[in-house]
Amino acid sequence: MTAVLALDIGGTTFAAAVVDATGAVLARRELPVGPDPTATLGVLVRELAVPGLTGAGIGSAGPVDPVRGTVSPVNIPAWRGFPLTATVSGLLGGLPVALAGDAQCMALGEWWRGARGEDTRVLLGVVVSTGVGGGLVVDGVPYLGPTGNAGHIGHMPSPALPGDAGAEPCPCGGTGCVETIASGTSMARWALAGGWRPAPGAGRDARALAASARAGDPVAVAAFDRAARALAGALLSAAALCDVDRVVIGGGVAAAGETLLGPLRRAVAAGAGMGFLRRLTVEPTALGRDAGLYGAAALALHPPAALTREESLPLHPLDAF
Repeated sequence: MTAVLALDIGGTTFAAAVVDATGAVLARRELPVGPDPTATLGVLVRELAVPGLTGAGIGSAGPVDPVRGTVSPVNIPAWRGFPLTATVSGLLGGLPVALAGDAQCMALGEWWRGARGEDTRVLLGVVVSTGVGGGLVVDGVPYLGPTGNAGHIGHMPSPALPGDAGAEPCPCGGTGCVETIASGTSMARWALAGGWRPAPGAGRDARALAASARAGDPVAVAAFDRAARALAGALLSAAALCDVDRVVIGGGVAAAGETLLGPLRRAVAAGAGMGFLRRLTVEPTALGRDAGLYGAAALALHPPAALTREESLPLHPLDAF
């Protein structure tokens, strides 16, 4: 039996799973990043390094450099040019390790094991969490780009929104990125500055903000509407450029469900001018929090760099797997 280790490296949580070639999850664990992300990584890998693994796949918050095997996640300051591939390979006794962005892996996981739709040719996966990331899968092949960073819609400039005083600086070094409006962290910060007060005993994060929005709190509702409009602008720009069929939304903030997806779909519909943009669908991931793990497993089972395009088509459990 072929099995690989899949790792999902987020800004808040690290997750890992052992996945076989059929897509069955044999073991799973996750931990908060904590003050020492390298130590957290070591704990996860050692716990799941079962005998018989043939390799590992990693989906990481970016930027990533798959050629060098390094990552510099915006929301993990301790990792700048961190040799993630070599570190994981060393922990696994030298096994091969494949690396891609976390949203790219989420998109690939959705293509492989999710409800991508039979007519989908171009799928855009978007992670809305501590940050905002994206990834493209074209005809079953993840499009990584020359540097491995294709799909970073969170760091596209956000359209000007009515009532906003001006563009905010982004942790990436830019100004006015979509992430400064639509990430869970940014949404909660904006709402708190606007007078939102979480319910007694609740946190001050996007989860508490979603609960307030569902209860009708006007500032919380406005925060989700504002985020949806920023995201819609990025999705429509990506769709206009790449002729995307389907957008799949994942990440912690996507757990808000229709609180986010409702205004997002309305904003996409309102902004879609050309006919081919009006065919764009926006759905939550069918795989929930495990979409990135499935994609990381797919990377390890069929590393894109080691395959021709023909060998990679189509990446689907009924065909390639």
